[in-house]
Amino acid sequence: MRATVQNYIRAERERREENGEKGFSLIELIIVVVILGILAAIAIPTFISIQGTAETNALKASAANGASVAAAAYANNTAVTADSFKSLNTDSVVVTLKSGTTLTDFCVQAAKNGKTQTSGPGC
Repeated sequence: MRATVQNYIRAERERREENGEKGFSLIELIIVVVILGILAAIAIPTFISIQGTAETNALKASAANGASVAAAAYANNTAVTADSFKSLNTDSVVVTLKSGTTLTDFCVQAAKNGKTQTSGPGC
């Protein structure tokens, strides 16, 4: 099949050169469009998967940062309040203390668009 297409393209090219025609034949343009379609069919699902993974990893990072804030507060014998996580609540991400009141049993939760991730020794 491949040899047939290559022979056809070569024959068309020779015919165009003999007649002084310039440009691409219809079959050459169709082949290019098919190749671009195949590449798009592969790239789009891959991009969507990468985007979902990046969002999950961003939530994990926010939860871990919240756990660091809570651990620092508990280590300094300071109460953990909603204001403790105020700087972490960006881009629709909401970081809250899910449970626990000591350095060894707290759990911090990061949520965005219905997805959640947790971090801390009590999770």
